[in-house]
Amino acid sequence: MDLAALAAQVKAWGRELGFQRVGIAEVALPQDERHLLDWLAAGRHGELRYMARHGQRRARPAELVPGTVRVVSARMDYRPPGQDPGTVLAEPSLGYVSRYAVGRDYHKLVRGRLARLADRLAATAGAAGYRAFTDSAPVLEKALARDAGLGWIGKHTNLLDRHEGSWFFLGEIFTDLPLPADRPVTAHCGSCTACIDVCPTQAIVAPYQLDARRCISYLTIELDGPIPEEFRAAIGNRIYGCDDCQLVCPWNRYAKLTAEPGFHPRHGLDAPRLVELFAWTEAQFLDRMAGSAIRRIGHERWLRNIAIALGNAPPGAERAAALEARRHHPSAVVREAVEWALGRRG
Repeated sequence: MDLAALAAQVKAWGRELGFQRVGIAEVALPQDERHLLDWLAAGRHGELRYMARHGQRRARPAELVPGTVRVVSARMDYRPPGQDPGTVLAEPSLGYVSRYAVGRDYHKLVRGRLARLADRLAATAGAAGYRAFTDSAPVLEKALARDAGLGWIGKHTNLLDRHEGSWFFLGEIFTDLPLPADRPVTAHCGSCTACIDVCPTQAIVAPYQLDARRCISYLTIELDGPIPEEFRAAIGNRIYGCDDCQLVCPWNRYAKLTAEPGFHPRHGLDAPRLVELFAWTEAQFLDRMAGSAIRRIGHERWLRNIAIALGNAPPGAERAAALEARRHHPSAVVREAVEWALGRRG
């Protein structure tokens, strides 16, 4: 079998399936494993217990899928059209949703395309062993994408490309085929610290070091229970995730809008009014967030996040009425956030 020709074919198939870049990485990640273990030892994963549970396996593809000798890494752009993020962040009556989540759930879309790519690879190469993942298994996907030549890991810990920025999803195919590996690209952050300086909660504690416990994405998506008060004012009107480190990155001036209609905004989530979102019943939330990554946080966290955003907005009768309407919500977490917000509004 001509493995070099097969590798070139896999990349061409990937582009046909809507991936902007496809590369191939070797599986040894010793430095990244050390970085992961140090991060876990410092407790910077917070309540992300699954990060510690999988431990070193996350950095060892051949232990996750025995027989793996290469990883095919694929990248798909998601930057959506719609309301300008800066405009939304500057208007306290609106809620900011991380741009990756304003459309349909990327897991299903990217995983489906990856599965088709993997099937083509298997059909061509015979009985090759393979597994496809899209943020669905303990995988150091950014490290593998870096080694596959898809970009470098920036100071904000996201993958960056000089010509495409960082608005993209990643997916992987673990394979037992010894395809020729690509070479990592060089880093180009230089002396820039824009992402570190802009972080509202100072979650980027040093270049290439993120403390998840301070990150707004962690606080609004992953954290169960009340959000620590020390971070609430800095959250502003961000109700699901945060993009500040990407918005300020100079390399993202080259980022292109996605060609995938599934990533375009749904239900006005690119610039939604807080009081309208806060009025959604649980049934409405579940119905409107069907097929969205947001659905998995549940109605309780959704209301908690919006209550905090309302508390950070200037006083107003409409917002006060919206908060009062939830003052006796069955959830203690929601009630506490509402009381805090009402207290902030006097």
